[in-house]
Amino acid sequence: MKLWQARFSDTYDADFHVYNRSLPVDQRMLESDLTGSLAHVKMLGKQGILAAEEADKLVAALEELLKEPTVLLTELSPEQLAEVEDVHSLVEAALTARLGETGKRLHTARSRNDQVAVDIRLYLRTRFEELAERLQEAISVLVERAEEHTATIMPGYTHLQMAQPVTFAHWLLAYAQMMRRDLTKVQAVLDELDECPLGAGALATSSFPVDREYTAELLGFSRVAQNSLDAVSNRDFVLSAHFALSMIMLHLSKLSEELITFSSAEFSFVVLPDAYSTGSSMMPQKKNPDLPELVRGKSAGVIGRLQAAFVLLKALPLAYNKDLQEDKEALFTSLDVTTDSLTLMTRLLAGVQPQAERMLAATARGCMNATDLADYLVGKGYAFRDAYNVVGQIVQVCVAKQCAIEALPLEELRSFSEAFTEDVYDFIAIENCVDRRNVLGGPAPEAVLAQIEWFKANS
Repeated sequence: MKLWQARFSDTYDADFHVYNRSLPVDQRMLESDLTGSLAHVKMLGKQGILAAEEADKLVAALEELLKEPTVLLTELSPEQLAEVEDVHSLVEAALTARLGETGKRLHTARSRNDQVAVDIRLYLRTRFEELAERLQEAISVLVERAEEHTATIMPGYTHLQMAQPVTFAHWLLAYAQMMRRDLTKVQAVLDELDECPLGAGALATSSFPVDREYTAELLGFSRVAQNSLDAVSNRDFVLSAHFALSMIMLHLSKLSEELITFSSAEFSFVVLPDAYSTGSSMMPQKKNPDLPELVRGKSAGVIGRLQAAFVLLKALPLAYNKDLQEDKEALFTSLDVTTDSLTLMTRLLAGVQPQAERMLAATARGCMNATDLADYLVGKGYAFRDAYNVVGQIVQVCVAKQCAIEALPLEELRSFSEAFTEDVYDFIAIENCVDRRNVLGGPAPEAVLAQIEWFKANS
């Protein structure tokens, strides 16, 4: 019999039961439901709402179940389990089977509305704490790899066109900064989760003298939701969680795209670990970047589910509505995908092999030291815009001749400006172009080391 069936007389449609049933999705909150129930029962005993003997029996039974929560999913027959609507009714049915009438007292002064609201917060708190740890691990790997490659020069790009030389370390730390921002978003979600809705009841609290501060303290919340209507209907934290996950996946997708590009034969800037690549069923020579490609593809689903969550919530009236049952499957899926993607990409990054000679050779193309040549003229007294125009003409010659700026003889450079002297070649050497950019946040080895020290100090 359903928890609510006493009010109904018509036969319950079997197909609707399957459609309505959420246990296959919300069973992953089983431990959270048991934890919330334990705090609720302790409060009922403390407040004298339940007799001490009954409260003690319920506490003992819940503590026993918490040792191995999944036993509830195996001790019932498939037929019995199929009749259970959700994780909340599963726990109540299990306690009733163990304790008889005492088990039925579990739900005193509580609704499934505030119950699910606390369950999802408890579950997300655990998962987002884990996600924060995974982000810190990813940042650590990026910083460690950067420390190995402060002098490994590579082309930097804008519009995917060669722009200015940077270092592999500088490139890695750009992604470390993205993940640092992701970490602050995850921590913000954890703060948003830190509000206990338990005791809000269905929408209007309870006629029993419940102690909401006590249950919040038992469950490790720092504050109590202040309005019961809002407490049971609030899913802002779900949107915040989706957004944080979407940003992580967006950054992983950008990283994946660059690794895919840089590992191609045309670039050959990096070699990806074999452990995260696959081959072709037809072409024996192929090594496909499957992990980054999958991450790039899976990011679409995570971002799409963020949009779906907004649409789900956009017009719901207060307080609880059954629509909110649909908030969990999408969020849980995105959580799993993001956590797995981050874990695997961190391992891949630890094994990426930069091809230093190939990257350095690539900087000889595309006149990547043209800005430095203009800076050279500025040092000789030119206004930057005039220097820019002179160098633009020199670049046209280099493009026509398919040569680097430094390949032009001094006499030819002096035909554009007599300010050029022999020292220009040292000035525009790629290594010196990088080293001169010793500005906070810049690619010079010294500036990169400062970034690395900042990460270490702020981890």
